[in-house]
Amino acid sequence: MMTFFLGQNLIAQEIKIEGKASVSQVYKKTVEAEHALSFNDLDIESGYVLYQTEISTDAESEELELENVRDYAVVYVDGKVQGSLTDKSKKLTIKTDPGKHLLQFYVENIGRITYGPEITDNSKGLFGTITLDGNDLQDWKMIALNVRNYPMKDLVFEQRSANDSPGFYKGQFEQHLSGNKYLNMTGWGMGEVWLNQKYLGSYWEEEKQQSILIPSKDLIPGKNELVIFELKNNQQKKISLSPTPVFK
Repeated sequence: MMTFFLGQNLIAQEIKIEGKASVSQVYKKTVEAEHALSFNDLDIESGYVLYQTEISTDAESEELELENVRDYAVVYVDGKVQGSLTDKSKKLTIKTDPGKHLLQFYVENIGRITYGPEITDNSKGLFGTITLDGNDLQDWKMIALNVRNYPMKDLVFEQRSANDSPGFYKGQFEQHLSGNKYLNMTGWGMGEVWLNQKYLGSYWEEEKQQSILIPSKDLIPGKNELVIFELKNNQQKKISLSPTPVFK
């Protein structure tokens, strides 16, 4: 852990992120189908779902296209992040060696429409056609992730590896000064945060506000434990506490 000063005023406190817990620890049951099923068809109201299938590629670069993605998907091939998709950006060029690969979409439902004319079009997740180089992708496995309600105390953390996959990341820091703090999420992708096993909130790199409030009452004297569930995995190895909110 490192602390930066400007004159006599504390401006930031860095926290090293050293532990990682595999996202597979929060997998729920697997559903298999020929075509990708929406959250509605999977009877899932909110949260995250992993969609995966095997693909065969003939070239080092091929275009992936989704008919519908609600609301946000991070794309991985063989555990390596390729990029992200939204309903306003549904095409992505993936780069692999020719051959067979595991394609995964980690999909998050940001929220549901509860009023207005679009309330009848309220499907979430992936649905409709999904193509790679113009060919329909089939034979999907879909796994809901029990992220929000999983007991943080039951996660098994290991020393961080070079693995790109989503997961839970842990860091510890000493609390020396009183007052509210803001967790600076700049550089992170999308996910959820807990402090001392208490849920603090969610973040997304597309939002204007890039920090999460840590009320002073949630900080304990001495060592505090921070856990971050990160979907996109921008390979951040540290995070900082700020005395003020952080915006883009």
